[in-house]
Amino acid sequence: MSAPDVRGAVLVLNAGSSSLKYQLLEPHSAAVLASGIVERIGDDDAGATHTAGDETAEFHGALADQHAALETALSLFRETGIDLGGAGLAAVGHRLVHGGKDFYRPTLVDDGVVDEIERISDLAPLHNPVNLAGIVAMRKLLPDVPSVAVFDTAFFHDLPAAASTYAIDREVAQQYSIRRYGFHGTSHQYVSERVTEYLGRDATSVNQIVLHLGNGASASAIRGGKPIDTSMGMTPMEGLVMGTRSGDIDPGVLTYLQRVGGFDAAEVDTLLNRNSGLRGLCGENDFRTIDRLISDGDDNARLAYDVYIHRLRSYIGAYLIGLGEVDAITFTAGVGENSPTVRADALDGLSRFGIHIDAERNTLRSKEARTISTDDSQVTVLVVPTNEELAIARQAFEVVEGQ
Repeated sequence: MSAPDVRGAVLVLNAGSSSLKYQLLEPHSAAVLASGIVERIGDDDAGATHTAGDETAEFHGALADQHAALETALSLFRETGIDLGGAGLAAVGHRLVHGGKDFYRPTLVDDGVVDEIERISDLAPLHNPVNLAGIVAMRKLLPDVPSVAVFDTAFFHDLPAAASTYAIDREVAQQYSIRRYGFHGTSHQYVSERVTEYLGRDATSVNQIVLHLGNGASASAIRGGKPIDTSMGMTPMEGLVMGTRSGDIDPGVLTYLQRVGGFDAAEVDTLLNRNSGLRGLCGENDFRTIDRLISDGDDNARLAYDVYIHRLRSYIGAYLIGLGEVDAITFTAGVGENSPTVRADALDGLSRFGIHIDAERNTLRSKEARTISTDDSQVTVLVVPTNEELAIARQAFEVVEGQ
C-alpha cells in the first residue's frame, strides 16, 4: 500500500502527564491520515499504538519523557510509510490548556512564546508544563515544521467582566492573574459553530447552551457566536461535577480541611482533582459502570448520579436566564454524545421553557450531528460530536497560511 500524500497536513499533539495522543489530519477535508497514542510515559513498560490507513504499528518498552515518546511516534510513522521530516507538513498543532491573559488566539511558537508559556505555567501546573514539553521536543525533532499553540482558554478570553471577575480583593486578583478563564474552549467553539451550520443560520442570530460532558465537564452560554458565561473558572476544577473533580465547592471546606484536618495545599489539590466528583462519591467515574451499579441497587452510585444531574440542571437553568432566549441546547463529548439517560434527565420537566425531548430520537446512536428534540420544540436539542483535533488542525493551518 502506498503512503498517503500528507503535504499540507497538520500533526495535532495532545501531550499529557503520562500519555501522548496524536492525529495527522488534512484540515480542509477533515480526513484523518494517521493517529496514535503513547501511554505510560516515564515507565519501563510504556506502549504505543499507531494506525495509518490499513497499516498498524506498535511499540513496547521504556520511554523516559515526552521527547522519547515523540521520537517513538515519528518512528512508527516511518514504519507505516510516512516520513514526517520530509513530508511537507504544514504545521504541528499543540493543545495548550492555559493561555493566561495574553494568549487568546492560535499562536506561532518561537523562543519568546516558549518562555512566556513557561512563565504562566503556575496557572495550570498539572497541564501546561507537559504541554510545553511536547512543544520543545517537537521543535527539536522537526525544526523545519512550524509549531502552533492552540489554547483551551482562548474562546473565553473576552467573557463579559461580570462573568470573568471573582469578587475578591481587586489588587490581589490583578497581582496573581485571578479571573475566570474557562476551559474546553476549543470544543465549545467547534461545537457551537457546527450547531449554526447544522441549523443553517448565521452565528450572530443564534443563542445556545453547549454542554461538554466527558470525564472533564463544562457548560457555556453563547450569544450570537460569543460566549457570555462558562462553568469552569481559573482552573478546570470549577463548575459541573466531573469524573474525578468536585466542581463547585464552598471555599470554606478547603480552609476547614487545612485548619482541622491538617491538609496541605498538595493534599487539597489531589482531593479535588483526583479523588472527588463521581469517583469520590461512588468509587467509579465511568458512566457505563455507574449505570450498572445503579441497576444493581447501589445507593452510592445513585447518589453520585443524582448529584451530577442536579449540578448540570442548575447550570442549564442559570444559562436559560442569562441568555433570556435560547435557540439550541447541545450535548457533546463522551457522556454527552453517548448517554441518552443523562440527556433526558438533564432536560426533564422543562416543557414550559419550550424544551421537548423526543424519546425515540434520543435513544438513537449515531456519529453524526443530530436533533433529539421534537419537531414542535421551541428549543432545538442536539447531539453534536466534538472534534477538538480537527479544530486545532484548522486553526494551526490558518496561522501558518497567514504568515
